Amino acid sequence: MSHSTVPRPRAEAKTDEKTPAASGGAAGPKRERPSGKLSLRLRFRRDRTLILMTLPAILLLLVFNYIPIFGNVVAFQDYDPYLSDNGFVAMFESPWIGLENFERIFQDSGFWHALQNTFVLFSLQLVLFFPIPILLALVINSVIRPRVRAVAQAIMYLPHFFSWVLVVTVFQQIFGGAGIIAQTLRQHGHNGFDLMTDPGIFKFLVTAEGVWKDAGWGIIVFLAALSAVSNDLYEAAAMDGAGRWRRMWHITLPALRPVIALLLVLRVGDALTVGFEQLLLQRDSVGPGASEVLDTYVWWNGIRNQDFSYAAAAGLIKGVVGLALVLTANKVAHLMGEQGVYKK
Repeated sequence: MSHSTVPRPRAEAKTDEKTPAASGGAAGPKRERPSGKLSLRLRFRRDRTLILMTLPAILLLLVFNYIPIFGNVVAFQDYDPYLSDNGFVAMFESPWIGLENFERIFQDSGFWHALQNTFVLFSLQLVLFFPIPILLALVINSVIRPRVRAVAQAIMYLPHFFSWVLVVTVFQQIFGGAGIIAQTLRQHGHNGFDLMTDPGIFKFLVTAEGVWKDAGWGIIVFLAALSAVSNDLYEAAAMDGAGRWRRMWHITLPALRPVIALLLVLRVGDALTVGFEQLLLQRDSVGPGASEVLDTYVWWNGIRNQDFSYAAAAGLIKGVVGLALVLTANKVAHLMGEQGVYKK
């Protein structure tokens, strides 16, 4: 056996494997703390490009979402913007009245009626609107030809770019008193109808408008979740004898479950916002009794009647209730084993 192949003793091998610090050389830079976590400075250097990319979005959030929160102080004042040439300065000059605005709100029957309409519309949209994008995503995902799938998705997504003015106009031309259906019925000797001015079915009409406009947006979210499911799972299930419905029940729906839970929590948190512009456009045709919700109630009192403090108090109540709904729905998601909006 040659000398180069003779194994060296353990002590000699360990001596040769000394680190530069042990042999007197300069120690390399410490990139990790003893706990294994990077320092804040190193993390900033590593992610500085991503941080710079998010700065515009952060600034927009600060300017339009967080800084205006300080304006809620007028809910506890008798705010008068004409006390000063600057509306911001008028906040400091308006007298404090404590909780008087909230007492007025709770004694106003119009507020409770708007709150009731809001929850009725939310319940209908949750039951009738929320499942539809899931079902359409499952149908589109089952289409074999990619070109047909892309065309169907584009057609369903197109109304998302329409304004509510255009959406209401389209429904008026179809279901209104002078719409296509009513005119066709009159031409054949039947009485026409005007669904756009019927307060009894207005809540279903609003839900149908929302489905037509925004179902395509939900389809994209669920199709993105389905694209992460491995085809090997479907092939293995098919080899085991599972049919299409079995594969959907045991593979597709469990893959969608985390996304469904997340969107459901967000939808519950947005329960008190059921479409301000959509309802305001149709307020005159059906009357405030059927179309008044919290958003239109705040607008009517704050902008039209210029009772800014009263409207701010109503908006503050809406925000607190919405936060409570988010926390409650997220807790339910945790109990069901899902992550929700944030982890435990």
